[in-house]
Amino acid sequence: MFHGSIPALVTPFKNGAVDKKAFAELVERQIAGGSAALVPVGTTGETSTLSTEEHKQVVSLCVEIAAGRVPVIAGAGSNSTDEAIDFVGHAKAAGADAALVVCPYYNNPNQDGLYAHFKAINDAVAMPVVLYNVPGRTIVDLQPSTVAQLARLPNVVGIKDATGDMDRVSQHAALIGEGEQFVQLSGDDPSALGHLAMGGAGCISVTANVMPEACAAMHKAFAAGDFETAQTIERRLIALHKAMFCSPSPGPAKYVLHRLGLCEPDVRLPLTPPDAAAREQIDAAMALAGLHA
Repeated sequence: MFHGSIPALVTPFKNGAVDKKAFAELVERQIAGGSAALVPVGTTGETSTLSTEEHKQVVSLCVEIAAGRVPVIAGAGSNSTDEAIDFVGHAKAAGADAALVVCPYYNNPNQDGLYAHFKAINDAVAMPVVLYNVPGRTIVDLQPSTVAQLARLPNVVGIKDATGDMDRVSQHAALIGEGEQFVQLSGDDPSALGHLAMGGAGCISVTANVMPEACAAMHKAFAAGDFETAQTIERRLIALHKAMFCSPSPGPAKYVLHRLGLCEPDVRLPLTPPDAAAREQIDAAMALAGLHA
């Protein structure tokens, strides 16, 4: 269902509000650059500091601009199950193709609680759901055995795994069964190529915000069996992958996009923009990647 390079879109701000014009231009740039799908209001979209109204507005805007040209996987997670159900319901009503639902953060549920959370969403809204496991942010880690249980639910179609643990691809496949349709997407740019080699289908990417063509080309080369080209592109991008997190994300991505004249560099508190040392690292990574402002 989903594959290739999929940007976790930034949410541009101007004068404290969502910059709809810049967002529309970023979406168009992604589609023109070969991105295979779009993820609005995920972690990179600063969903934590968007109001409920803004969150829904950005999802609707993304669906409207994409206009069916590529799938939209709407960020719809929350540490409140009721709120997550509301976001998934809105994503469906807005016309999104799937919902990306992160593990509940801060509450620190056990595996039974995680299963119950996702099952409640599955039961409440008939819409494809992609699980999102990112223990570095949520504290909780969705274990492969729980993923396999969830994969049996009719609306759970895949996972974005941001653990960086490529063993998970094989573990999930072994537990779910080779014949089942369950999409595994990396959520970790530096290990995305390895994730593909282990059997993954694509990557929900931060780096794709700034270099959509190169990220898409890496995935297409791998899919075509041209592993040498895929490796060459990845070596060109690796410093940029790292630089995207040298300061709290999405600050580095917005800094690059600002240098390219595509949006303001603004992030919302408690995030702050990259400092001078971080900007120097990002600039060096841009040069290595051949990205010139």
